[in-house]
Amino acid sequence: MIWKALIFLGIYAVLHFGYELSGWEFLRPFCGVDESVFEHLKIGFWAYLFTNIVEYFISKKKKFRFWYPRIFSTTLLPWFIVLIWYMLPAFFGHIESLAVDLAWAFTVTFLSAIMAVVFERELERYSTGTAFRFVVTVLFVLSVIFYTVFSFEKPWIDLFVEP
Repeated sequence: MIWKALIFLGIYAVLHFGYELSGWEFLRPFCGVDESVFEHLKIGFWAYLFTNIVEYFISKKKKFRFWYPRIFSTTLLPWFIVLIWYMLPAFFGHIESLAVDLAWAFTVTFLSAIMAVVFERELERYSTGTAFRFVVTVLFVLSVIFYTVFSFEKPWIDLFVEP
């Protein structure tokens, strides 16, 4: 569980700074291009998907039940980030410290990955039905569209505005 969260953190960091450091336009759908909430959710989505692909190739668990739990957790992980991230201001208000902000960002990202792994492990234990697999696939495809389309043309909504 911890190794996967650490791999996720590494991939997340690469995607967070990948576009800024390279300027390569083809990275725009996968990498953060500003500090908006949307960009961080997008990075989380792609970083966790790439982490799952890495896991697939190094894991001995190459079975049918591997992908649906991971597609589901990939779709949910960005929303784990939102829920956990906003607990700091919910309990402590606005924090001015950059050190606290960065420490909280690492903690949130790590905890989100741990929660996603918990979901995966539990779902792997059960045979999922066709309706569940259909809904997971639809949510995953909608997420890919959401993170890709709005990487190029952002609407004016709080989620997309840089703080």
